[in-house]
Amino acid sequence: MRAAFLFPLKNLFPAASLLAATISLGLGLSACDSKTATTGEARTPNTAEKTVTSGTAATAADEADPVKAAANAAASSATPAPDPSSIPAARAADGAAIFARKQVPILCYHQIRDWTARDSKGAKDYIIPVAQFKAQMKMLADSGYHSIQPDQLYAYLTTGAPLPIKPVMLTFDDTDLDQFTIARPTLAQYGFKGVYFVMTVSLGRPHYMSKTQVKQLSDEGNQIGSHTWDHHNVKKYQGQDWVTQIDKPTKTLEDITGKKIKYFAYPFGLWNTPAFPELKKRGFVAAFSLAEKRDQQDPLFTIRRIIASGYWTPRTLSNSIRQSF
Repeated sequence: MRAAFLFPLKNLFPAASLLAATISLGLGLSACDSKTATTGEARTPNTAEKTVTSGTAATAADEADPVKAAANAAASSATPAPDPSSIPAARAADGAAIFARKQVPILCYHQIRDWTARDSKGAKDYIIPVAQFKAQMKMLADSGYHSIQPDQLYAYLTTGAPLPIKPVMLTFDDTDLDQFTIARPTLAQYGFKGVYFVMTVSLGRPHYMSKTQVKQLSDEGNQIGSHTWDHHNVKKYQGQDWVTQIDKPTKTLEDITGKKIKYFAYPFGLWNTPAFPELKKRGFVAAFSLAEKRDQQDPLFTIRRIIASGYWTPRTLSNSIRQSF
């Protein structure tokens, strides 16, 4: 059982189940938004390929941690995407052009652990068994998918910059410890990188990641994004809520990583248009929702993801990616 301070979040599974049902029904809603657009397909070797050819000597610390060794080897040969702040405004496409580009598959994970007798039917959408998660990652690798980071997605959406063949973004919400202990080594096995949207109230609590682990993820080339302080619905923010839920958590994450926090994920995937200017003036360049339709005027702040359900086999996931994006 999680700490009592998180009960408001973890007890929302009945509501979340309704959201999951909406997501399942809506998998195809936005698939037709941009069927005629094409993703740039310049072939970029994935991290695993770069690791094999890099020839980087491993340190003793790297040898003790194969994940860190792979990350360091990849970092030595990877070419980073341009920072969004380096892209001149005159080069950036307008909302209509961004909306018209083919959507990139983005998966959202929460807990990665085996189900227990206490888990409700609705909760299991958000809890993916360990073997199932590993099988899904293997399917993505075997199918030729290449993981991308938000800066690459931003450059693609705003300038049409090419992406690897079969790009996919792997995102993780809520800071659960199993994202570090299970997802991190599994992704590294296939040369994948993740995007971790951190809920800062949970840092250091039982069953959640520590600040040191979040920093390690960042140092290894994964992206850290904001997911508020304690998962309150952005649509209800007023006044001081923006300080509590956005400003302070952003400062915390920037102090931990030593990097600018540029990307945000809406709790429950819920957003409204008044949130966009508030996020922008705080330095965010894009925000991620769930399976709802995007805002046509500001698609960068309603980038769609789908929850990779705990019920999904690798084949179901593969079909859902094709149908939804």
